[in-house]
Amino acid sequence: MGENADFLVIGLGAMGSATLYQLARRGAKVIGLDRFTPPHTMGSSHGETRITRQAVGEGRDYVPLVIDSHRIWRELEAETGEQLLNACGVLVMAPGVGETSHHGKPDFVARSTDAARAFGITHEVLNGKEVAHRFPQFLGLEGNEKAYHEPGGGYVLPERCIHAQLTRAKQLGAVIRANVEVLSITQTGAGVRVETTAGTYKAGQVVVSAGAWNAHLLGAPFDRLLTVNRQVLHWFELEGTSAYRANAPVFIWMHGATDVDYLYGFPPLPGDRRLKVATEQYETSTTADTIDRVVDPAESAKMYRDHVQGRMAGVTPRVVQAAACLYTVTPDRGFIIDRHPEQDRVFVISACSGHGFKHSAGIGNVVAEKVAEGRSSIDLSPFSVSRFGLNMARTSQTH
Repeated sequence: MGENADFLVIGLGAMGSATLYQLARRGAKVIGLDRFTPPHTMGSSHGETRITRQAVGEGRDYVPLVIDSHRIWRELEAETGEQLLNACGVLVMAPGVGETSHHGKPDFVARSTDAARAFGITHEVLNGKEVAHRFPQFLGLEGNEKAYHEPGGGYVLPERCIHAQLTRAKQLGAVIRANVEVLSITQTGAGVRVETTAGTYKAGQVVVSAGAWNAHLLGAPFDRLLTVNRQVLHWFELEGTSAYRANAPVFIWMHGATDVDYLYGFPPLPGDRRLKVATEQYETSTTADTIDRVVDPAESAKMYRDHVQGRMAGVTPRVVQAAACLYTVTPDRGFIIDRHPEQDRVFVISACSGHGFKHSAGIGNVVAEKVAEGRSSIDLSPFSVSRFGLNMARTSQTH
């Protein structure tokens, strides 16, 4: 088949769907390619819900991106009639004493609080007694816990967000080609040539947002920077939902010293009697094509035993559903939002490191600004490839 466009977007998950939509809003001739039919369950953008919080403990550089994302999702809700963002609140909690870490950052509660104060984000600082009184779903609190509560946070519905952005992109003239595998990306003097299983596509610029497939598509230096980890989501049956009141927040609960000594979860969706919870692991790597997508019941049993039991009210060990997904992670667990260091017509969005979806709409907007208008309303320098200090051999082709 093969087609020409001003821009190609490769990968139409969280980041790609947002970028396609924003380029189409600007009147660009743009084509989106995806190996599957988005939204799908093969990457990092599925599982019903994703946490959103504006005071980002991972670093203040992220805050403008998520603030812009909230604005865009509310605009999309008005345009489409879909609910995309539920501001039920977010609670970030840690022990009152001892070290903790989340996404590689120490004292995440204090970092979240500092970001909220710096950007004027409405929030509260609570102790364990206050948490237990207001949110009875949390059990076993000693009372001296420290917690950050952001009432404007909550969760977004990832499949709906992707679908809404792709739908609006098509309405605005974007072309979407699903079930097309990209084989190679080659920059030429006049643009970029992309070989696929459906023919050759050519564009002035290409945005690569293929998640766990990025390292394979982009080659050096990304194949040295990006690690893919398998993560598992669990939905446990609830005996009752009375502890999960209307104001039940999304939560991130650090109960030990390391990045794996924690759980996160969501209040039951309306009419649902399941609690979705998960933790993270960074020790075992995989690839997008070799990941074991079947969740062993023993994995859910371990999740319940190590993290859920005695901490969450009404949760039974009965597993209603489980799913595997993929994190693509950089050495510092930060994002890459930058041009390819050796191919200036190839722009890369990658390595969202387990905390990307809440930023995705804003990232799509700022990347569209960058490639279509040559400007950026948000500082992207903290997300550059150059921060890793790698020596890169000059190349003109990626595989």
